[in-house]
Amino acid sequence: MTATAGVSAAELRRRVREIEALQAKTRELAAKNVLTTREAVAKAAAAKDEADVAAREAAAAALRLFGNDVELVAELLGVPAEELEREAKPVTAARAKEVIESLRARAGRPRSRRAQPARAAETQESAPLTATSPSAVAPDASRADAA
Repeated sequence: MTATAGVSAAELRRRVREIEALQAKTRELAAKNVLTTREAVAKAAAAKDEADVAAREAAAAALRLFGNDVELVAELLGVPAEELEREAKPVTAARAKEVIESLRARAGRPRSRRAQPARAAETQESAPLTATSPSAVAPDASRADAA
């Protein structure tokens, strides 16, 4: 006799249903995995396209800032001049100007936020000198209310 001879028909049906449920869940997870992966691929492709455009625009802006001296810019960047020209070619002069203006605007802004905590530390050191003034107490109270 086999091992299944002692198992009832109801038990066999239950086991078959469990196996079918497991197979259905496996198929569902596989389909979900495909969809998730395809979505990630689409996002990565879009990010790559955006990065390619940004690289071409940066190359065009750099060339424009260096008076279109391809050899100099290629040497500074460590890339072949032909590659640099090929990247910059599809970018319009108007777009290169926009990129340059954006860079100039960024250059005119204050430094990154890392410099601000250093300034905050300096003001905290001088804070004991002005701790008795009402203006020094008011901002602290408003911060406490905001928290």
